Amino acid sequence: MPKLKTHSGTKDRVKISKNGKFRIGHPNTNHFLQKKSAARKRKLTKLETASSSTSKVIRRKLGV
Repeated sequence: MPKLKTHSGTKDRVKISKNGKFRIGHPNTNHFLQKKSAARKRKLTKLETASSSTSKVIRRKLGV
C-alpha cells in the first residue's frame, strides 16, 4: 500500500497546537471590511480551535 499524500491546502491553513489541537483561522476576513466594526475585525484575526467533527476531517487530510 503506498503512502498517502497530505492535502496541501489543509497543510497551509491549519496549525497544530502544543497539545495536538488544530488551530484554524476565521472566515470572512478578506473583503467587505468597511461594514465590519474594528472590534469584529480584531476578533476575526485570532485563531480558533477546530471543533471535534472538523478535527476528524483535518486529521484524515493531514494523515496524522
